[in-house]
Amino acid sequence: MGGDGPGKGTRARATLAGGCFWCTEAIFQELRGVESVEPGYSGGHVENPTYEEVCTGTTGHAESVQLTFDPSVISYADLLRIFFTVHDPTTRDRQGHDVGPQYRSVIFFHDAEQEKAARDVMREVSEARIWKHPLVTELVPFHAFYPAEEHHRDYFRRNPGTGYCSLIIAPKVAKFRARYADRLRK
Repeated sequence: MGGDGPGKGTRARATLAGGCFWCTEAIFQELRGVESVEPGYSGGHVENPTYEEVCTGTTGHAESVQLTFDPSVISYADLLRIFFTVHDPTTRDRQGHDVGPQYRSVIFFHDAEQEKAARDVMREVSEARIWKHPLVTELVPFHAFYPAEEHHRDYFRRNPGTGYCSLIIAPKVAKFRARYADRLRK
């Protein structure tokens, strides 16, 4: 599934966009079974975009994270279930005060197995009526991922006192920790 297949010792990739990559990186870094989280850009037509270019909203890219995970510890479907609870997948091109197509909700599937799992989880989330409004999350094939500039990596851990981190990211991380305490790294 997006990697070497299921089983002990194998690794898989997931590429997700759920608003600001600083927020999604901070959350997924804390999950047991997620071995690495890299912020970057995916879904657009510009090769090797810069943050400034992506912020114009004209590159087609969304701020994304690429996860390397161990499917014997956490399944792709469970990553998606968490994804759908840590951002608002019902607002097009917006997460809170962050507005523009670079903040849209997207699942970039790496293979047919991930596509099926994503469709199943999206149906499950919709039927459970977790959100008041319908999902607007895009489900598209993965084509490329461009890593973000170094100063965007591990942003929340390196900058906890900045306004955005303390006012926006910290409350999201706290809510996530409370809800998924049994899934956190020890």
